[in-house]
Amino acid sequence: MNDVPVICFVAAKSGTGKTTFLEKLIREMTERGFKVGVIKSDAHRFNIDQPGKDSWRFAEAGARSTAIIGPDQYAVIQKTEMKKDIEDVIAMIEDIDIILVEGFKMSQRPRFEVVRREVGTAIVSPLENLIGVITDINDLAVPVPVIDINDYQAVADFIVEKYLS
Repeated sequence: MNDVPVICFVAAKSGTGKTTFLEKLIREMTERGFKVGVIKSDAHRFNIDQPGKDSWRFAEAGARSTAIIGPDQYAVIQKTEMKKDIEDVIAMIEDIDIILVEGFKMSQRPRFEVVRREVGTAIVSPLENLIGVITDINDLAVPVPVIDINDYQAVADFIVEKYLS
């Protein structure tokens, strides 16, 4: 699993378009034949269980871990005392060529930063981790490639050339 590239997509603030961009990039990478894994950082509490369903009922009864296994997918829901480290979650993902991560600004993994003029132009990534900026600002002065926010194919090309060739 250690040889699978992991690339983060971060932004200074929410609402920059990371999710929309990643959705298009995932589709592009998949259409090119790559098996893509995705990790999403969530600052809020989330619940993927549906109230009333068996796994939800088990969790409500006090289970700290619940797994559901179907013919073509499985899910494990594990309650934790604190937010899980991204490296621990990366180790659990199987049978993929690349992992794209939305968020996790604190990760030391390579990252693209998404910057949109209307949300703010500050770059929050340390330069040693920054591999590119995805933006709607043509003249952004940064020492890494600047890619138009609508050009997910160019980001796919970059990733394939640098990490998957």
